[in-house]
Amino acid sequence: MKPLTFTLREIPPERLDLSPLTPEGLAGLSASEIGEIRLGMSKRGLKVGDIFRVSGSDVQNIVFEGGSSRFDGVGTGMTEGSIRVVGDVGAQAGRKMRGGQLLVEGSAGPHAGSCMRKGRLEILGDAGDHLAGPLAGELAGMNGGVLIVRGRAGAYAGDRMRRGVAAVLRGCGDYAGARMIAGTLVVTGGVGRMPGYLMRRGSILLDRMPEELSPSFVECGAPDSVFAAVFDHYLMAEGILEGPLLGSAPGKFGGDNAVAGTGEILFRR
Repeated sequence: MKPLTFTLREIPPERLDLSPLTPEGLAGLSASEIGEIRLGMSKRGLKVGDIFRVSGSDVQNIVFEGGSSRFDGVGTGMTEGSIRVVGDVGAQAGRKMRGGQLLVEGSAGPHAGSCMRKGRLEILGDAGDHLAGPLAGELAGMNGGVLIVRGRAGAYAGDRMRRGVAAVLRGCGDYAGARMIAGTLVVTGGVGRMPGYLMRRGSILLDRMPEELSPSFVECGAPDSVFAAVFDHYLMAEGILEGPLLGSAPGKFGGDNAVAGTGEILFRR
């Protein structure tokens, strides 16, 4: 069977909620029923058939031919199968994922990977602020799975992260890993101000020493070299990095002591 393909007719005139278009959400629906699903978020209430030409029938493999920064909620809550977007997406891509694979071949807006628990989300371009972070009022952000941004991320990447691995490969903005509860945030290409601000546990792994760190972190000397070697192997085995990140003798800061935190920031010397 050919993948279920949504080909964009034109730039959408309003923001669209694409959360219904997942493998489990479309299972058992006919082509006409899919075409009647409402996506528009205004009074106009655009439907699938107004925005896309639909072809193929394999709902376990969904392709969006053409993207837009107005595509919100792509892959929300997906538990199985795969979704590929040939272009950009808007806010909350992969939010609350429970499984499957979501590939964005462009850039993503804020809150990508928010509260995801399982699965793999990969963004080939850039990501906005609050990558893997919670929405207002939520107690925790990313809670499992693997999230990869091949480009750059905005501020507060990994905010209140609880589990899982998030990797940003071309740098990110201020407050990376702020308020982390646990989990691992990997950043290459440099971080902005105050990485790990108010983190309680968890690990932030960097390819260089952070330039502006909170004064409530303390240098701890060399960390366990076995952990560094194992995690370097993991990053290469997952195809996230081509070579080691930390090396054989990384440096370490511990904190954030402002909240009696036991987190760590490891960096390549």
